[in-house]
Amino acid sequence: MIGIVIALISGALMSIQGVFNTEVTKNSGIWVANAFVQASAFLVCLAAWGFFERTPITSVFKVEPKYMLLGGVIGAFITYTVIKSMDMLGPAKAVMLIVISQLIVAYVIELLGVWGTEKQPFEWRKAIGMLIAIIGVVIFKK
Repeated sequence: MIGIVIALISGALMSIQGVFNTEVTKNSGIWVANAFVQASAFLVCLAAWGFFERTPITSVFKVEPKYMLLGGVIGAFITYTVIKSMDMLGPAKAVMLIVISQLIVAYVIELLGVWGTEKQPFEWRKAIGMLIAIIGVVIFKK
C-alpha cells in the first residue's frame, strides 16, 4: 500500500514540477531553467545524504555496468522534454502522453528483461490495458 501512495505522490510531483519548470522558461532559456532544476536537485540530494545517509559518495562508481550512471544525463533530457511538451500541449495532454509512453516502455523493458529487470511473460490483459489508455488519450484530445 505504501508503494501505491509513493507512486501517486511521484506522479503528482512530476506534474507540478513540469508546470513550474515550464513557467521558469518563460523568463529564461530552457537549458538555463533545466540547469537550475538539476543544480537545485543536486543540492537537495546532498543535504538529504548528509542528514539521512552516510554511504560513501565513491560507492556510486562501483556500479556495473558503467552506463547505468547515465541517469542524470537522461534526467536532463527528461526535464527538457517535459517542459517542451507542457508548453506545446498543455499540462494535461502532455502528462497523459508521458504516462502512456512510460507505461509502454516500462512494459517492453519487462518483456525483454533488460537493464537488470526480471523478464516477464507477455500478458494480453496488460496489452489491452495499454490500448484502453491510448484510446482514453484520443478521447481526451477530442
